[in-house]
Amino acid sequence: MNALDNRAARNHVNRMCLAADIPLVESGSAGYLGQVTVIKKGVTECYECEPKQPQKTYPGCTIRNTPSEPIHCIVWAKFLFNQLFGEEDADQEVSPDTADPEAKWGPGEIIIQESNELDGDSGNIKRVSTRAWAKSTGYNPVKVFNKLFHDDINYLLTMDKLWKTRCAPVPLSWEHLERQVDSQGAPVEDVRDIPSCGLRDQRVLEVHEQAQLFAGSLLDLQKELLAKGNGAELVWDKEEKAAMDFVSSAANLRMFIFSMSMKSRFDVKSMAGNIIPAIATTNAIIAGLIVLEAFKVLTLQLDKCHTVFLNRKPNPRKKLLVPCLLVPPNPGCFVCSSKPQALVRLNTSTMLVYTLQEKVLKERFGMVAPDVQIEDGRGTILISSEEGETEVNNDRPLSDFGVRGGSRLQVDDFLQDYTLVIDITHSDDLPPDVDFEVLGDAPTCAPSPKTNATPTKANGAQAVRPSTSSSHTRTPDPEHSNTPIDLEENDGMEATDGKWQGATSPQGFGRKRKHSDSDAVVLQSDDDVILCD
Repeated sequence: MNALDNRAARNHVNRMCLAADIPLVESGSAGYLGQVTVIKKGVTECYECEPKQPQKTYPGCTIRNTPSEPIHCIVWAKFLFNQLFGEEDADQEVSPDTADPEAKWGPGEIIIQESNELDGDSGNIKRVSTRAWAKSTGYNPVKVFNKLFHDDINYLLTMDKLWKTRCAPVPLSWEHLERQVDSQGAPVEDVRDIPSCGLRDQRVLEVHEQAQLFAGSLLDLQKELLAKGNGAELVWDKEEKAAMDFVSSAANLRMFIFSMSMKSRFDVKSMAGNIIPAIATTNAIIAGLIVLEAFKVLTLQLDKCHTVFLNRKPNPRKKLLVPCLLVPPNPGCFVCSSKPQALVRLNTSTMLVYTLQEKVLKERFGMVAPDVQIEDGRGTILISSEEGETEVNNDRPLSDFGVRGGSRLQVDDFLQDYTLVIDITHSDDLPPDVDFEVLGDAPTCAPSPKTNATPTKANGAQAVRPSTSSSHTRTPDPEHSNTPIDLEENDGMEATDGKWQGATSPQGFGRKRKHSDSDAVVLQSDDDVILCD
């Protein structure tokens, strides 16, 4: 029985149950919506039979230079936490991005100029990381505050092109806030003394209160870091009070600077933790449905199992709970079909072996420890899950190993008992910032290897076939065609003011589902449904 809170974990459990041929009761809730279904290998569709909407990411220059939504500021604040206290990542820099294509500047870094006089070619310029700079100040709250919310913002304002069509940010200094508070003459309450589970979580703090919360949480986190010893790192956790206070206050201060409405700590926590707030009654209903479906599985009554949707409002049949017949497996699924295949478009001249392993196989196809061989008639090993065997290949492009348009890769993940055949199509004109694309149906056969090709070696040795791979070339079943299915308006949703209420939206991917008591159709939701504690 499964009610995990992220797609990667759900994918993994799905594959483990398929490998062990154990029925899975998959479930989740999102606010007032919920869903329960049963997955059985070879009988029903699996969790990955239908594509899910990709999780949204944000360009680094938007996060660092031109945030326009609260979520941009929250992501920036989480990056800031890691830069100051956690594992530093060059892709999570928070200082202004002078390489922004909209700006007129060249790449830059935080610079400390030790002297007004430049000495020699390089001058007395020392480049340091955000954390090193903060440590040099002793994590002084005033200095850190002014650097992030005043100096960096002033620097952004010098990038004239960014603000021709946007509202320019307004720098915020600690001294200005102090003068503002002093002019009011009212005593300042320490917001950290207000219980986090009560009033403070629900109300939106004033900007001077956000600044106070930022300074206090900064010092609290510094103490935690020092207590762990040299070289230690903190891991951001939404349940850790100081960490959550820091992200909430930093994000809200940035929202204020960029003329956005600030958010309550509760709202920031929901967005920062990718949480849809849980409704206790929804979870109770879904838990009950899980038990009912599990009883059917345990008593071998799989034919009586259903997919059940819990809707926010009654459908036209006056039902909140909408039972639907289980859908058979998708013959084109690259996880549970008898011969899993996928067609991937990429540039074989620029795609590195390491990128193939990390972004394509692990991130896109959810593999854990993939072994890859090229079906070129010689069984060339491209990637091995055994440590030290193929690391030397990582920085080489696929073309170095004879991979071209029409090549076929056989990928085995022993830890998931999962084999996938990937057919490669070469492209020189992928969209910007796109490394690869997963396309529709794969071709029916791999290209014949060139007759004049010489034996390929991997890592300087004669290539051999990995033990986790089979010795025959895979040919897709002609009956397994992935015919598109037209989406229909369904009985489980209701349109209100142009917005769809219910378990799904008609714009998403989906497959037809029949009611167990009629011919009406309900679509399965493609967004992840999350069960929140």
